[in-house]
Amino acid sequence: MTRASRVLLAGTAASLLSGLPSTVHAALTGKDLMAAAKAAGTLVPGRKDRPDATAGALVHFAVSATWTVVLAAIDQRRKLGVTGGAVAGLAIAALDLNLIGRAYPAIRKLPQLPQWADHVAFGAIVGALLAAGGPDVRHHDEY
Repeated sequence: MTRASRVLLAGTAASLLSGLPSTVHAALTGKDLMAAAKAAGTLVPGRKDRPDATAGALVHFAVSATWTVVLAAIDQRRKLGVTGGAVAGLAIAALDLNLIGRAYPAIRKLPQLPQWADHVAFGAIVGALLAAGGPDVRHHDEY
């Protein structure tokens, strides 16, 4: 598997799976399962006070893709693995939730611990999948 394929796989899997902690928390506490997605939708310019799950899904995938590229670049210099990815997820959470998110009421209202857990899961998944592929495999024609 090429490096690009591993990065694409890692980003896709992390984007799809990393919301499990907050989704499980919402289900167990009887909260809106789509609250985090709706809150993410407020990051779209002009939607700060208009949460929307569809816009949130688009924002989530764009933000996930951006962070995946950042983590993949870091991983090329220093292998992240699960632990390094999880630590990176904590750093991403600090930026996303504390620095940027505090300006958005819908994000501020979300239960924070599950949101931090989502970010840690994202980083851990990306780190694990980048590490799982091993070295790049390239097929060469034999002469």
